[in-house]
Amino acid sequence: MIEIKNVSKTFHQRTGGTFTAIDNVSLTINKGEFVSLLGPSGCGKSTLLNLVAGLEQAEQGTITVNGKPCSTPGPDRVVVFQEHALFPWLTVLDNVAFGLKQKGIGKKEREALAMEQIKAVHLSKFADRYPHELSGGMKQRAAIARALAMDPEILLMDEPFAALDEQTRLILHKELEEIWMRTRKTILFITHNIREAVVLSDRVLVMSTRPGTIKKEFAVRAARPRDYSDSVLHHVEASVMEALADELEKVVKEEMGDEYSIKKKPLSDSSADSMGSGI
Repeated sequence: MIEIKNVSKTFHQRTGGTFTAIDNVSLTINKGEFVSLLGPSGCGKSTLLNLVAGLEQAEQGTITVNGKPCSTPGPDRVVVFQEHALFPWLTVLDNVAFGLKQKGIGKKEREALAMEQIKAVHLSKFADRYPHELSGGMKQRAAIARALAMDPEILLMDEPFAALDEQTRLILHKELEEIWMRTRKTILFITHNIREAVVLSDRVLVMSTRPGTIKKEFAVRAARPRDYSDSVLHHVEASVMEALADELEKVVKEEMGDEYSIKKKPLSDSSADSMGSGI
């Protein structure tokens, strides 16, 4: 469904000069697949998502969706951002139905379609509430419902749960997985959270430090719905962390100097040692 071939993106800085955000990236995302991009801050994850969304243009390479060049935004792709971006003067129902109204769908039909998605994210009792009356998690549920109401083939999610507390994130992980299992939308998901990526995804792609490239790919062959206690998830999570460790160390060394290093085994393996003595 999404094919990225040898894509590079360079930005011009206000102070002069340029920097390359991503360099020669190639990957394929199949129809109905849930793929997460994971990597250090500034590695180009969001840039790559914006390119797929048609919000940015690549200097090199090609991006196609269903075989067609992807150079502008389209109704087949909807972005869910970290900030919910709800209109504060509209109710949940009107926010979710907003895109349908822009498409010229009649009031009765668009409200029925919007309510269907509001029910899917368990906000039925809050359909007449305004954004300021909702918790952070509820706002993101409304944003997801708004995206689903447009019935896109592809959901592009840029750290949608980053600003939420851990308990709310866990709830939304379950709800997003349920939505994905029911709709089989193709999802490209950006996150800094290793466990989040592993629990939600079919594949996790680890990106290198800037200029970003695809460093390593991990298939998550765990049963769905996912169980946090599944040993398969723990194994993949440990493998992803190992792949990320070198990249994180590069980022920190840029700030703190070459003498800094990440201790990959901070705890002693010896049972004779006191707990935490190896930290």
